[in-house]
Amino acid sequence: MALHFLKATTIFFRTLPFVALRMAIGILFGLVTVVYFGIVGWLVLTLLDAGTVSGPIGGIGLLVATLLFLAAIRFARRYVLYMVAAGHIAVIAQIVDTGETPRNQLAFGTGQVRSYFSEANALFVVDQLVKAALRQFNNRAVSLSNLVSVVPTLKNVLTVLRRAIGLAASYIDEAIIAYVFIAEEKNNWRAARDGVVLYAKTWKSILGSTLAIVLGMYAVAFGLLLALTPLAAVFGSLSPTFEILGWVAVAGVGLTVYLGVLRPWVETVVITTFLIESRELTTDGDTVALLERRSRKFRELTARADAEETAGYPTGDVDDDERPAEKPT
Repeated sequence: MALHFLKATTIFFRTLPFVALRMAIGILFGLVTVVYFGIVGWLVLTLLDAGTVSGPIGGIGLLVATLLFLAAIRFARRYVLYMVAAGHIAVIAQIVDTGETPRNQLAFGTGQVRSYFSEANALFVVDQLVKAALRQFNNRAVSLSNLVSVVPTLKNVLTVLRRAIGLAASYIDEAIIAYVFIAEEKNNWRAARDGVVLYAKTWKSILGSTLAIVLGMYAVAFGLLLALTPLAAVFGSLSPTFEILGWVAVAGVGLTVYLGVLRPWVETVVITTFLIESRELTTDGDTVALLERRSRKFRELTARADAEETAGYPTGDVDDDERPAEKPT
């Protein structure tokens, strides 16, 4: 495995403006989490104490409130957090590629995102297709299906491994987006496809190192939550309501550290490792053919790249009925 911890950590500190911005967003989300669930928890307990609602109804209401919160977080991540993260990725890629740190990082990062992707949805579509192609390739690359039929207990191991790989892929796809920002190829679909090809040529070291650091990050996050649990216990000694508020505060602090520090640092390590390890590599037909056999989403990625070149389709989510009809030959 190859992990460029020292270089990546140096780059992480060189991008402090974006780190500070993401930390501020993490604090904001942490505060929103505390306030939202504090109000919801207080309201549910008040209604239960007054006998207005029964326990099951209160539980259902809490579940609905949680689902609404998760949906709002997902929306914010797609249209706010992701664009900020993409700007940070562009700056990281620039530093790894040239060794130079842009003077106005926030302006440079957002400018790169707007230059390469006209709107947030275009970036999101490219990223989701890359992520799906990586997931399909990884699942096939580490497939143990033949052994599962012989040793049934391996089925559970394989399930856990695939979930861990899927988690790692959520960071590797950001490394592919970083490659798009520094590739000479102006066709974003083609650059993304080439990035996946380069990953396929280095997948053992990149996936292994990413798995190690991502699992380590979650171990640190879990340890942080355990360290903060006494806070909830202190509040719990006051009243059940304060106990709930204590756990909400613990979750808010954890979310702040995760979004503002842990995730950006892990992203920096994975991006730096991938760009350095693939620097001297080039795409080739054999690897492309291998990917096309193993991943339907990679074939779709290639098709979009070809369509972009031959018909000038925009880099974004284009429906089939919006494409111009092909001329007969």
